[in-house]
Amino acid sequence: MSRDIQLTTRMAEQIGLWDRCGDRRAIFLNCYARMTGNMFAAVQAGRFHDPLWVTDLIHNFAAYYFQAIAAYESADPRLPTSWRAAFDCAGRAETPVVVSLLLGVNAHINYDLVQVLADMLGPVWRDLAPQTRHERYADYTIVNAVIAETIDRVQDEVVEPYARLMQALDVVCGPLDEWCAARLLKGWRADVWSQALAIIEAPDLPTGLALRRRADDLALARVSLLLDRGELGARVFGYPLRWLARLRLI
Repeated sequence: MSRDIQLTTRMAEQIGLWDRCGDRRAIFLNCYARMTGNMFAAVQAGRFHDPLWVTDLIHNFAAYYFQAIAAYESADPRLPTSWRAAFDCAGRAETPVVVSLLLGVNAHINYDLVQVLADMLGPVWRDLAPQTRHERYADYTIVNAVIAETIDRVQDEVVEPYARLMQALDVVCGPLDEWCAARLLKGWRADVWSQALAIIEAPDLPTGLALRRRADDLALARVSLLLDRGELGARVFGYPLRWLARLRLI
């Protein structure tokens, strides 16, 4: 069995396990599994400059997610706070389906993706030719385009079925495609890339480690915006960091 099939099978099995016991962490994973499948399809379709690098990115990204699950279930204090908040909220019956989903997306992009990019690019960045650096960023941008394409179907295929199952009416955050495609992905992707490059180019190891921790702090600040800041906080949840700083919200 190829490692791609192993990953998609692992995701499907975890979704089934959570669905059978009513664990709402399945909401985010159901969305993420669709994205992962579409990413593998995009690799097969030849959409990337370096399909091997992108495939490694997919698997390394997923590894961070499954590590977060294991850390949460073992009460590991090293679990990122943004993931702890996402998993805690998913366990509360009053948490809207869209909020459960968005908090998972927030932790996985604004924390995990920063770490994965730094992990993968850090050891080789100085030796990469300018053209290869450009291609890495281009592939990274295409990844976000594939995710955005997937999000267009998530409202119908994930959010609404879970909302019906839970007899919930999710109207808190508005249309999912507006949040995730127009704001979340377009607003966050530059932040994530910039944070990863800052880690890579840090003058010493302690500074790099501090910047890695800061990614979790910033992701957690977005959680507070969504949960604690009312309508304004929810509406600016997906804004890029420079906008949030200008609004003095982080």
